[in-house]
Amino acid sequence: MKLITFTVPCYNSQGYMKKCIDSLLTGGDDVEIVIVNDGSHDDTPLIAADYAEKYPNIVKVVDKENGGHGSGINAGLKQATGLYFKVIDSDDWVNPDALAKLIQTIKDHIQADELPDLYITNFVYCKVGEKEYVSSYETKMPEGKMIAWDKIKRFKYAHMLLMHALMYRLDKLKESKVVLPEHTFYVDNLYAYQPMPYTRKIFYLNVNLYCYYIGRSDQSVNSKNIVARYDQQIRVMRHMVDAHKLSEVNSQPKGLKRYMRHTLNCVMITTVFFTGAENTPERKKALAELWEYIKAHDKKMYKFLRWHSYTTFAYMFDWRVRSKVMWWFYKHYCNTLHLG
Repeated sequence: MKLITFTVPCYNSQGYMKKCIDSLLTGGDDVEIVIVNDGSHDDTPLIAADYAEKYPNIVKVVDKENGGHGSGINAGLKQATGLYFKVIDSDDWVNPDALAKLIQTIKDHIQADELPDLYITNFVYCKVGEKEYVSSYETKMPEGKMIAWDKIKRFKYAHMLLMHALMYRLDKLKESKVVLPEHTFYVDNLYAYQPMPYTRKIFYLNVNLYCYYIGRSDQSVNSKNIVARYDQQIRVMRHMVDAHKLSEVNSQPKGLKRYMRHTLNCVMITTVFFTGAENTPERKKALAELWEYIKAHDKKMYKFLRWHSYTTFAYMFDWRVRSKVMWWFYKHYCNTLHLG
C-alpha cells in the first residue's frame, strides 16, 4: 500500500521539475508520484516519461490538455491510490529528512490503529535573494498529538492553513467532493477550505517539509499578477461561497467553525483589495456582481462577509481613504505571506 500520493501538476516545467521529483523519490516505495503534464510545449512530457520508465512502481504520468493548476490537481486526485494525498508544485520540493519522519509517523499511526484525517506540517518560503522564512503552526496547536479542532487556537490576520501545509487522507478528500475550477489561479484557497468539515482528527508534525519557491516573474503569487488576475480571485471566492452555506459552517465544532469563518474573511479581504487595486468601472462592476452573487446564494453569508470583513468599511469612504487603507493592507498581506 502506498502511504502518500504526491501529485505534481506541470506546465512547461522542464527547467525545475527534476529537483521536485528527485526530492519526492527519497520516499521510496512508500510513495506514489503522479506527474500531470498539463499541455506543456517544452520537454516536460519527455522528462515525465523518463521518470515513469525508470521508476514504474512509483511514478505515474498523466498527459492532458491544458486546464490550469486546479485541473492538474483534479487529474492527480483521480489517479491517486495512496492513503494520503499531497500536492507539490513543480517548482517546489520537499525536505528528504522531513519526508522520512512523516512516513515513519504514518507507519506508527497505522501500527497504533489511529490515523488522522489531516496531517499538518510546516513549509518554508524560499524567496530569491532573501533569508528563508518558516511558516510553522506550533503557536496554534499542540505538536505530536492526535487532536480535534477544539485544541486549535484562533488564527489572526492573514495567517491561514495554506495548501503547502496540508496532507489530507485520500478518502476524506474524495468524500468532500472538492473539484477545483479549470484555468484559474488561487484554487489553493478552495482546496484548503472545502474539505475541512471532513477532518475531525488532526495531527501536527512540527517538521519543515515543503519548500515553497518564490521569485519567478510568472508566478501567480507575484503581486502584479494578483492584481491583474482579480477575476480569477473572484471566481475562487464564488466557489468557496458555493462550497458551504454559512449555516453549515456555523454548525461545525467550535474550533472548526471559527477557523472556517476566519478563512472566508481572509479570502474575501484579499478579493476585495486586489479587485479594487485599480479604480476602473470594470472592477467596480465585478465586485458589485460578486456581492450580488453572494447575497442571492446565501443571505446569511452575505451579511456575515459584508459586516465582518473589515475591507468593506474601506469601500464606504472616498478613493483617497480607500487608497491608504489598500496600501496598508497590501504591505501587511505581502509581508505576512512573503509575497511582495
